[in-house]
Amino acid sequence: MCRRKRKRSARRRKMVSPSDYACGGIFLMEKTSQSSGSCANEAGSCASFLGEGPSVGAARRCRIPLKFSLGFLSFAILMGGCGAGGLKPATQAETKPAGPAVPEEIQLASQSLLGSESQVLAFGDLAKNGKQEFLAANVVPKTPTNNLPGTIVTRVVVAENTDGKWAEVLRCDEHLKNQKGFLGLTPLLPVTGWRLQYEQNEEKGLQLYFTPLKGTTDSHVLPIGVRWNPETKRYQSLDRTYEHFLFESASMQDVRSTLR
Repeated sequence: MCRRKRKRSARRRKMVSPSDYACGGIFLMEKTSQSSGSCANEAGSCASFLGEGPSVGAARRCRIPLKFSLGFLSFAILMGGCGAGGLKPATQAETKPAGPAVPEEIQLASQSLLGSESQVLAFGDLAKNGKQEFLAANVVPKTPTNNLPGTIVTRVVVAENTDGKWAEVLRCDEHLKNQKGFLGLTPLLPVTGWRLQYEQNEEKGLQLYFTPLKGTTDSHVLPIGVRWNPETKRYQSLDRTYEHFLFESASMQDVRSTLR
């Protein structure tokens, strides 16, 4: 029995090759008999094999937030600089240069004609006739009940300075009038409010457009054009083409004058 056992063990030894012994036998022994030691060795081997890995990964992980922070800081500084620089042009654009101050003499003359709440809208050689004039009006302030577009007025005056004295040469209240009477196309019924538009032409001078309003609603009628007539030397209304002047009327019976 002992000889048989010895023969079997010898056969088993012959069956196991040195390569199997080197590659598998020791590994199996470490797994079975020295499990704790193998774990320690494995941990050590892992630590030695990845020794560079965790440190490099940690450095990279630290580097990414740092790059992000630096990038965000640069972006914030850039945007802050752009914002500060961008606000200046907008502020400068909103700050319009103030127009010339109204002389006290003109302001007093306007108040004497239209009251203390009058506003001087323009002054200078408005008619291009070599004389100083001013345009003043009682402007209706914008309110929830007055939301109509444009400049809404109740009274308008154009005054001219002759020999140091101011005298009105055009008036708009309930009707349109000059020194000779009622202007052509002025409404027969009294008007309590007008939409005023005006512009200064280098050749023709001040051009005025009066649109009569009914209460607080827009009547959608055509504006009445008024301009200085160099032939008659006074402000007169224009026909619907805004090219030809119209006669005045001394009374309201026939204010729709014929062409002049």
